Amino acid sequence: MNSKHDSIGEKIFDGFNYLFLGLLALVTVLPFIYIIAGSFATEVELIEREFFIFPRDPSIAAYQYIFSTDTVSRSIVNSVIITIAGTLVNLAFTFTMAYSLSRKDLMGRNIMMNLVIFSMLFSGGMIPGYLVVKELGLLDTYAAVILPGAISAFNMIIIKNFFQELPPGLEESARIDGCTDLGVLWRIVLPLSKPILATFGLFYAVGHWNNFFSSLLFLNDHEKWPLQVILREIVMLSQMAAGDMSNLDPNFVEPPDQSVKMAVIVVGTLPILLVYPFLQKHFAKGVLLGSIKG
Repeated sequence: MNSKHDSIGEKIFDGFNYLFLGLLALVTVLPFIYIIAGSFATEVELIEREFFIFPRDPSIAAYQYIFSTDTVSRSIVNSVIITIAGTLVNLAFTFTMAYSLSRKDLMGRNIMMNLVIFSMLFSGGMIPGYLVVKELGLLDTYAAVILPGAISAFNMIIIKNFFQELPPGLEESARIDGCTDLGVLWRIVLPLSKPILATFGLFYAVGHWNNFFSSLLFLNDHEKWPLQVILREIVMLSQMAAGDMSNLDPNFVEPPDQSVKMAVIVVGTLPILLVYPFLQKHFAKGVLLGSIKG
């Protein structure tokens, strides 16, 4: 019996598939490799060479400029705190609400679902949101950055659909054994939801790690600023310093403007990339769960 891929046509087709996917992966990875290489290059090399993977004269001047004070180290700790706390809050609120709305016997279920959908289409706006946070006394606290986005309506609907696809016999068996609603969620539903838990946990974590506007809006204490805000300030200050000092001091050496920008991208992106390998085995499966049924 001939195997599935014995024909010449199928082998050619597979070869083109591998070639296309390989080129696509290369196009995706090369820009980031160039950013990493550029962060170690000198300004002269960045001007002379349009693209390179290995710098001629590696330099850590950009990273020395970024880490010249403890500001960046402190902001990394702030980002880690906001990301971990925010992700846990997001998952707790989203999963409990999704589980509640997945119960068909919940009173007022349709009304609450319509309100959730309404929140996806309309929002109060930035100024009303700021006033609410201010009146609650949350200004200049991490809660002001975390709580306003505690639940993503879109994510919650997908998780709700996933819960509705679980066999009802599991819940019935747990209730016979004496489990309450929270017991069913904790002992039965969540252990079966590891892929979708890892997937949306990663989505929420990336959102918190990259978010800087909420911190600019609600955090006045610079020592509480997360990494993204500090890196934005570094880029702006490096550009301003180069423009101001070059006019005043003829011996002024311009700070590594372009390499600083690239180093900022590396510092801001690399930590969250290191988390993905630990969730990869759940990510591919979890991203599809709950997306079929409405």
